[in-house]
Amino acid sequence: MTTTAPAAARDGSAAAATGSSPWQLARRELRRRPAVRVSLCVVVLLVLTAVTAPWLGALGGWSPEEFDKSAVDPYLGGQPLGSFGGIGPEHWLGVEPVTGRDLFARVVTGAQVSLLIAFAATAIVVVTGTAAGIAAGYFGGRTDAALSRLMDLTMSFPSLIFMIAMLSVAKDVNRIVLMTTVIGVFGWPGVARVVRGQTLSLRHREYVDAARVGGSSSWRILTRDVLPGVCGPVIAYTTLLIPGMISTEAALSYLGVGVRPPTPSWGQMIAESVAYYETDPMYFLIPSVFLFLSVLAFTLLGDALRDILDPRGGRT
Repeated sequence: MTTTAPAAARDGSAAAATGSSPWQLARRELRRRPAVRVSLCVVVLLVLTAVTAPWLGALGGWSPEEFDKSAVDPYLGGQPLGSFGGIGPEHWLGVEPVTGRDLFARVVTGAQVSLLIAFAATAIVVVTGTAAGIAAGYFGGRTDAALSRLMDLTMSFPSLIFMIAMLSVAKDVNRIVLMTTVIGVFGWPGVARVVRGQTLSLRHREYVDAARVGGSSSWRILTRDVLPGVCGPVIAYTTLLIPGMISTEAALSYLGVGVRPPTPSWGQMIAESVAYYETDPMYFLIPSVFLFLSVLAFTLLGDALRDILDPRGGRT
């Protein structure tokens, strides 16, 4: 019986031929793509902004909840004083109409909230989906049938309606924790399907059969032989999941069932700015640009990683 060499082995042989590891080849390929380099820089900058949000807000001199009535004109419906929404040395990105809250402090704090929810929900999705996909693909039989039906059931459920309903009725709970949990619960089947397919192609490879004949336990085979073989597609899929999570959080906050005021969120800020987009377009543009750049950067980076780490999956 002939078997096909695992993708990891092919990547390893190619890497050996060039004297580089697969990850070195991936880094080299990423460096050759200007758009990916820019996207990576934007991602790193966004992550640093989220991590250092409290210090950045203090550097600007304003907290995200602090009102500055001197920055708005009470005789013009609370419109920001000055051009471009009140942008100036005092307020680097201008201020909110009526309240005078500093947009720079609110945008960087919103980055922290959005990325925290997106990363935490993605972690739940990836861990749950990877565990379910490996179990379904490796053990097969009833385990595969039960997990596959659970995947189908979860994917067919109207998740957005359920999220809105849950977040609307849950009053006295931590919204960030609740949003992370609810988004994560409905996101894992996609990862599980990808991992299941990869595991099905790996479980009868020569090195897996050799480990099984050699008396290795299922846990050892799964962690030592199968899991490394699915890491590439999972990493690529994870990077593509993050922009979807950011968009979901922003959409829920835009609909008013996400993060509660006064905690800032990009989606919440966009929803509040709709009433002022004619008189103060900067209030609408600033959070929209941050949201657009974050989703675009993660998407381009994820596409590149998918092409490099899972080229067959990227072409299908």
